[in-house]
Amino acid sequence: MPRLTPEQLAALAAIDSPTVANAIERFRVRRRVDGYADRDLRCVFPHLGTMLGYAVTCTADSTTDGRADGVGLLGLWAALEAVPGPTVLVIKDIGPDPRRGCHMGEIMATTAKTLGAIGCVSDGGLRDLREVEALGGFQYFCPGLVVSHGQPVIVDVGVPVEVHGLTIHPGDLLHGDVNGLLVVPDAIAGDVAAACAEVRAEERALLDLITAPGFTVEKLRAWRFTH
Repeated sequence: MPRLTPEQLAALAAIDSPTVANAIERFRVRRRVDGYADRDLRCVFPHLGTMLGYAVTCTADSTTDGRADGVGLLGLWAALEAVPGPTVLVIKDIGPDPRRGCHMGEIMATTAKTLGAIGCVSDGGLRDLREVEALGGFQYFCPGLVVSHGQPVIVDVGVPVEVHGLTIHPGDLLHGDVNGLLVVPDAIAGDVAAACAEVRAEERALLDLITAPGFTVEKLRAWRFTH
């Protein structure tokens, strides 16, 4: 599918992720229980707002002492450079001790940002919060922080990965904020922003009903019957 235009990306980036999730449901292109990450994946810099970009995926291991195989960092940077931004670097931890794995800090984040990335998603650890926050406009999604990078190895790039219950393919459009992370299906990506406007209008009408004087369950039942 063709990428969204800058205008379409800007419109979608202005919307919160839960509203996007609700809008996607209207198209019935996937199961309602698919397409989003679990609660253990957290947004580290919520004040940055929405992160919206195309996935550049890789697998990594930082907890196998002495490991030196794989495509390496240069292979990852070449893959990232080849994809027009905005991109999101997705790092799948495949090491033996992922709770102690660490896959990005100040140097890697700076390099990724220079090459067009706006954030990193990983099921391993990340670090250097102050320095990465100071970069401006670079988001972290991860389950937690790890102080040491251990023995970092980039194993593969451009492969499907699973991160906290969310399957991500290279080129998937990722939308995330303080509420979590999801994939916007390619087939409907260009129509989601308009659907979000419909969702917001319906939610506004429902909230007006609930907060109006004289609200009753019967009024809610009648509203549900017509919507």
